[in-house]
Amino acid sequence: MMRGAGRALVSAVVVTAAVAGCSSSPGGGDTGKHGDHVPAEAAGSTAAAKGATLGAPGSACELPVTFALAADWKPEAVEVDPDSELAELGQQGSVTMVCEIDAKPAGNIGYLRVWQGKPSDDAPRAVLEAFVTADPNAGKATYTDFRAGSLAGTEVGYTVDGELLDEPKTERAFAVATPDGPVVVHLGGLDSQEHGEMLPAYELAKRTLELG
Repeated sequence: MMRGAGRALVSAVVVTAAVAGCSSSPGGGDTGKHGDHVPAEAAGSTAAAKGATLGAPGSACELPVTFALAADWKPEAVEVDPDSELAELGQQGSVTMVCEIDAKPAGNIGYLRVWQGKPSDDAPRAVLEAFVTADPNAGKATYTDFRAGSLAGTEVGYTVDGELLDEPKTERAFAVATPDGPVVVHLGGLDSQEHGEMLPAYELAKRTLELG
């Protein structure tokens, strides 16, 4: 699945680099409308070393929430120009990409991407369902509720298939509601192996999530 990103979302190079998936197989919960439970992977079980905190004023991406980044992951704010021909690549479901966190400095190929929507009464699960449904290659979605401090959220694990993939790859995302709109954090990876290796960074973000 192609998910473009860039500072103004106009760079074809950055868009091409975004052929990465993300997922975190939630360890339980009910099966979503896309299919069966996504098995948990053994890879990615080691805790990530904590780096900077993202989301606060003055950080690389100012967000309605804050969370810890894994060491050496590099964040960059994303500005989606609604008039750009590539604008639709920076939107998925009801949310728009606002931040991209690159794993390459840490030795992996993939991204944590942060998406934000407009203030609404939509529950986190509804936001995630719209996010997954907007990807025509997504399937086998499993939704699980979780809490991070005072925040209640929902996580989804699913698979993505496509002509450019040798086999389906796993992806994960979690969503929380904030007064400034829903926030979705999604893990990308070149394949399921990369996804598993980057999973500790995703889990660190979820575990340290706080309202900004």
